[in-house]
Amino acid sequence: MNARPTHLTGRHYRTGRPVRLEIASGNIRSATEPSGLNSAEADLHWIAPGFFDLQSNGYGGQEFSSPRLTIESVLKIGGQQASFGVTQFCPTVTTAGYETLEHSLRTIAAACQQADSRARVIAGIHLEGPYITREDGPRGAHPLEHCRPPDWDEFRRLQDAAAGRIRILTLSPEYPRAGAFIGRVVQSGVVVAIGHTTADSSQIRAAVDAGASLSTHLGNGAGRMLRRHPNYIWDQMADDRLMASLIVDGHHLPAEVVQSMVRAKTPARCLLVSDLSGLAGLPPGRYSTELCELEILPEGRLVIAGQDQLLAGAAAPIGAGVANVMRFAGLELAMAVSMASHHPCRLLGLAENHLLPGDAADAVLFDLERSATGRVSDLAVRATLTGGELSVVDQARFCQPAAC
Repeated sequence: MNARPTHLTGRHYRTGRPVRLEIASGNIRSATEPSGLNSAEADLHWIAPGFFDLQSNGYGGQEFSSPRLTIESVLKIGGQQASFGVTQFCPTVTTAGYETLEHSLRTIAAACQQADSRARVIAGIHLEGPYITREDGPRGAHPLEHCRPPDWDEFRRLQDAAAGRIRILTLSPEYPRAGAFIGRVVQSGVVVAIGHTTADSSQIRAAVDAGASLSTHLGNGAGRMLRRHPNYIWDQMADDRLMASLIVDGHHLPAEVVQSMVRAKTPARCLLVSDLSGLAGLPPGRYSTELCELEILPEGRLVIAGQDQLLAGAAAPIGAGVANVMRFAGLELAMAVSMASHHPCRLLGLAENHLLPGDAADAVLFDLERSATGRVSDLAVRATLTGGELSVVDQARFCQPAAC
């Protein structure tokens, strides 16, 4: 069911108290606590600002980095974001030859220009590569033949193809003159992130001095064997000028690593991403892709086929990360939501949504499922409000009379 409700009621993600949002013209007109309504007795869904996923590579069999990407496939994936509670996201284009990158970027930019509500959720493009390490391990699943040093002229051509919509560039600062390149990219208004790197301490420090402000999926895109210290994970964890995106799907990082990274960076400097693969949403099995042979294992782990430890993106949406970071790092719901909503906005310099009057009518209604011991075990999205339009994800569990 899709509808344009005039109000929405839920259990506020910060206070735990009932809140009634009045909605008009795609914005929140008022946010009040309804009298005589007890959130426990009413069994209200939690309500929070919509999630913002900075790293999503595709969905349902379609990668954004593909010579066969179409405008309709971009819009289709945009329309599917509501089922994840996502109201803004960055389609992520990964390392490929120039022609594929140019086609992908032009296609996403063209989709953004369509008079289609499904395009509204695209906040910008994340270009992950091609200026990353060529070394096995830290390179991850990015194709070796297309990994290359930074090239300003090429990047400008790619940004032109994207109609200026590249908002994040993930690169490795291990190459000569990377610092100067980073400075120019940052000056052009693009966030530079460090990722898929073998850079040493001085190179990482120079990158941050030049304006790099994010570590892309910290702890992943790394070698199996690292020098004890120093190494590029410690260097990035220690620098307070870097925010860190984390994939907390239960496969990419062990619980203890998530806990340690959140403690080291502080929750205020961490944000959640899904890193959804184009194969996300498909059943377990082996798949031939333009990249290589990939496999979705029965437990949902997405790997290079035959190599169950070599991850190739994720299959779980960002809401799983919200629940997992609460369980792994002991965070309260309000902070976990901020890591999936406010912190990405802060990184890109966009307005944050706090469900206050004047904020965009972008919200997610969800249930927190708990184990027998009472610990949060999952987050189940029930409905998503995007620009004032409500998309019900689970009709059977969505309490329509209480919600709308």
